[in-house]
This record gives sequence, structure tokens and C-alpha cells, in this order.
Amino acid sequence: MANVKIFWDPMGFELESRGKHELLRSTDGDTPYISLPIRMLSIDTPEVHYPGNEKPSNWDARLVELANWIDQGKAPINNDLGKKLKPKLAHGKAGTLQLSQGKTATLKFVELLEQSLTKPSGSKRKLYLRSADESFDSYGRLLAYISPHYTKKELVSLSRLERATINLQMVKTGWAASFPIYPSLPRYTDLVFLQEAAKEAYENKHGAWSDPLMLTGYEYRMCVKLYKVTKKIMNNETLSSNEKNSWVTRFCFDMITREVFFPQDYYKVKPYNRIFIWPQDLVEAVAKLNLLPKDTV
Repeated sequence: MANVKIFWDPMGFELESRGKHELLRSTDGDTPYISLPIRMLSIDTPEVHYPGNEKPSNWDARLVELANWIDQGKAPINNDLGKKLKPKLAHGKAGTLQLSQGKTATLKFVELLEQSLTKPSGSKRKLYLRSADESFDSYGRLLAYISPHYTKKELVSLSRLERATINLQMVKTGWAASFPIYPSLPRYTDLVFLQEAAKEAYENKHGAWSDPLMLTGYEYRMCVKLYKVTKKIMNNETLSSNEKNSWVTRFCFDMITREVFFPQDYYKVKPYNRIFIWPQDLVEAVAKLNLLPKDTV
């Protein structure tokens, strides 16, 4: 090894992997263009593939089994949350409904993109991206808000709502649930728009909200994880307390009251008022946002 005399990386430091991507083209010797998946911030749509590449419809029977375990008190879930989720799992088509709604959400997204990116002349706009401070998720996807790219002249004639992000438009249709996670929150005005759009969609039963048996994408993923944990318990495997509760870890707070709820109490906050917090960010969020323990307001 060359005798380089600088110290740079602390013990254990290494660059994060961003996964594999298709090379699209190169414009010069140090600028390759690659395909890059985007995870749209502050929204969540029903799943088309989960877990992994598996179709949710394959989980119909297992989610019925989970409903039975919840009814028998076998699953590590609070009684009230169990009562809320059990009817949505027990009817036998929870996974099929998730897949069907996921496909419809995908079609709606493609439709919105086509409408938003098409100029009156018929030519196409470019896509404008605004990423979060935390730029990538654990899957290597860019975390971003996306919207049509407007010229300066166009921006002058458009209100904030008229140039809304595709993220917000999806929530308005009811095919995406509001899903902001601290610290990647939109600016105050945009957060208000998000809350108002989500409330209108929920109360007027737009999109996926029209079916009372619907599970949001995050609830469906949560139930799949709960099934896996409960299956281990039913197989007499010894699990730690952390393992038993690993299926739901995010705290939730109400953006109107500022009350913080434990992970299994997220349902006590209206879907349109929920902001989620990872456990490692909780102390910082409480301090920065002046959050309050439940029942203190």
C-alpha cells in the first residue's frame, strides 16, 4: 500500500450501497446517466408486490389465519387494534383487495403523469424533483416530491395548488394515503395542503377509501409482518420482546393536537392527521416540534 499520510475514515465507516441500476448513457468521461427508482414522499399506495415480488392475493388465506390468531389472543397485538384490523383480514380477500387497489392506484398515477406532463401544445414537460434531506431509503430509492417542470412564465400564472406535486394529486384522488414521516416533512403550507386533501378524500370516500375493508399500504405490510411473527410464536419459537413487536415500530403523532402515540395506537389518529416517526428520531422530533404525550392537551 502506498505510504499516504492522512487519516480520513473512522473505524467501520463505509459508503452506503445504492443497489444496481441500468446504465442509460454517458455524456462524458465522468457523467453516466442511470435509471433510478423514486419513492414518492409523504404518500403510500396499496401494494402490487409484497412481500418481495409476491402478489398480495397469495396472502388471502394467511391473513384469515392471522385474523383467527388475533381472535384467539395468540398474536402480539393490542386488543383494540386487533378488533379494528380483524374484520379487514377475516373476509378472505384482504390480499386480493390490496392487489386490486394497488393496480388501480398505478393506473391513476400513470394517468396523472400523462395529464400533468403534457403541455397544451401536446409536447411533454420534464419532471421536477425535490428530494428530502435524507436522500435515499434503505432500498436505494431516491426520496422525493415530483411535479411537472414549469417555466418561470407559467409559474407566475399558477397558484400553489394549481402546480401541486403528483404526490398531493394522488392523495386527492384517494388512491394514495397521506404518509409523512419525520424528518422528511413538506413545508408548512404544503403540509396543510396534504392534510386538507387527505381529509377530503377520506371523508368523501374517494378512491380506495370507498371500501370500508381497505387496508392502507402500510397497514397491509404491517399485517404481513405480524403474520410472520405470530407464525413463529405458534411454532413455539422463543422470541424476545423486540422481536414480538418488530412488526410495528413507528410512533405516530397528530399534526393538529401534537399528541404522540405509541406504535400500536396509531389508529387513534385520523388517517389524514397522522405523521409517523422512527424510534431513533423520536427524541429529536419531540424537542423540535414541541410534541406532547397523549392526554396532556
